[in-house]
Amino acid sequence: MRPTVTFLNDRLIEQIISEARQILCVLGVEIHNKGVLSLLSDYGARVNMKTYHVVFTQEVIEAALKTVPGSFKLFDVMGNETHNFSKHRIHFTPGSAAINILDHRSQKIRKPSTKDYVDYVKVVSQLENIASQSTALIPDDVHEGFSDSYRLFLSLLYCEKPVVTGTFKAESFTVMKDFQVAVRGTDKALVEKPLSIFSCCPTSPLKWSDVTSQNVVDCAKYSIPVEFISMPLSGFVAPVTLVGTLIQHTAETLSGIIISQLTNPGAPILYGGSPAIFDIRYETTPMGAVETMMVDCAYNEIGKSLGIPTQAYISLSDAKQLDAQAGIESGIGAVLAALSGINNISGPGMLDFESCQSLGKLVLDNEICGMVFRLIEGIEPKEDFPALPIFQELLKEGHLLISKHTRTYLKDEHFFPGPVINRSNRARWEDEGSLTLEDRAVNEVEKLLDNYRPSELTDNIKRELVSLMEREAQRYGQNNLPERPE
Repeated sequence: MRPTVTFLNDRLIEQIISEARQILCVLGVEIHNKGVLSLLSDYGARVNMKTYHVVFTQEVIEAALKTVPGSFKLFDVMGNETHNFSKHRIHFTPGSAAINILDHRSQKIRKPSTKDYVDYVKVVSQLENIASQSTALIPDDVHEGFSDSYRLFLSLLYCEKPVVTGTFKAESFTVMKDFQVAVRGTDKALVEKPLSIFSCCPTSPLKWSDVTSQNVVDCAKYSIPVEFISMPLSGFVAPVTLVGTLIQHTAETLSGIIISQLTNPGAPILYGGSPAIFDIRYETTPMGAVETMMVDCAYNEIGKSLGIPTQAYISLSDAKQLDAQAGIESGIGAVLAALSGINNISGPGMLDFESCQSLGKLVLDNEICGMVFRLIEGIEPKEDFPALPIFQELLKEGHLLISKHTRTYLKDEHFFPGPVINRSNRARWEDEGSLTLEDRAVNEVEKLLDNYRPSELTDNIKRELVSLMEREAQRYGQNNLPERPE
C-alpha cells in the first residue's frame, strides 16, 4: 500500500474552489494583454480594455475546465518517454532561474557563467532520481535579452533529459519553440512528443502581465505544456490564513487555465505554483517553511480534485550553504510532496529563497529523491508467508546474508544511496579521511563532471541549434557566444 498524506477534506476543497470562482466572477482579474482580453470577450467574459480588466462567468470557467487533459507525457531529446503526469506518479526536477550559484569548490555564492551552466547540465544528466533538467541558472556572460533562449539552447545541446523552462520576454518564445522543432523535426512531432514545460506566472494579487499571458497563448497554440506558477504570499499579497491563500491561488490558477483552454482546448497543463508565507521578521518568503509546504500539498489536492496533473516548488531550502538546514527543509519537502502525489516536484539544488543553485546540494537531493521513491513503494509482502521456513533457515545458519530470499529481494527492499550519504562506521569513516557532507558532495560533483558523456543528439541537429542561437544573439548585438566547454 502506498503511504499518503492529505490536508483538506472534500467539503473544504469544494468551498475553496467555489470561493475562487466567485472572486473571478465578481472581482475578476487584470490582464495587460489586449489580444488575450479580446479572446476572453469573444467567449462571453466582461472586458474593460481601458483598465485591462476582465470579469469571468461561471460558464466560461466550466467550459475551460471541461477541456483540460487529465494527464500528459514528456519525452527526452531522443524521443524516449521520461514522464507520465497522471494519478499520483511523481517526478523531480531542479529549481529554476537562479541568479546565483554556490560554487562547490570555493563554497562562495557568485554570479554564474556559461561554464557553470554547462557543468550543471553535465551533472543533472547523470542523476538517476531527477527525471528532467530545468533552465536552472541565468548565465551572467550573455546579453539579458536572449538569456532565456540561451539557457534552453545549452540544455538541449548538452543533456538528453526534457527541460522545464520559461521566458521573461515574449519575443524569446519563437526561437525557443524553434529549438524544440529542430530536435523533433516537425511541429507535429513536437506535439506528439513534448520536450519541455514552460512556467507561466501570474502576478499576485489577481493579475497577468502582457508577457506571461502571451506565453500562455503561445504555448497553447503549439500544444507545449505549461505549468501555472501562482505565487501568493500569505500575510503580504494574500490572506494570512492558509485557506485564504489557497482561495487566491485557486482563482489565479483558474484564470490561467481559462486563457490556455480557450486558446486551444486540450492544451496540456500542470496545476502548479510557488506560494509562500511571508516572514514579517525578516521580510522574506521562506520556501522551507512548513506552512509553505502545507499550501503546496493542499493546492495539489485541489488540482487533483479538478482532474488536472500538478506541480509545486517544494523540496528546496532557504539556507545559504549546504548545511543541516538545507537537508532538513529539502528532505521534509520531498517527503511531503511525494506522499501528496505532486506530479512534478521542482526544487532540488535550490537555496536562498529560489535565488541560488548548488551542484553539491543537487547531488545530495538526488539521494533524498531516491529515498523518497523507496518510501512511496510502501511495505508489501514478498514471499514472507509462510514465515516459518525463513526463520528455520535463520536459526540454522545464524544469519540470512546469502539466503535465496535475501538475494532475491535485497535490492528491491533496501535503497542504497551513493557516496554523498555516509553509512560507514566511525573507524572506517576516519580511515577514509573523515570527510564531511560538503567534502563528499564536492567529490561526487567532480566525479560526475569527469564521467560526463555528450548527448547522442546528431551533429546536424546540434549545428542547427548553434545556428539558431547565433542568429538570436546577433539580434541583441552579441556577435560571438561565450566559449563553450567540451
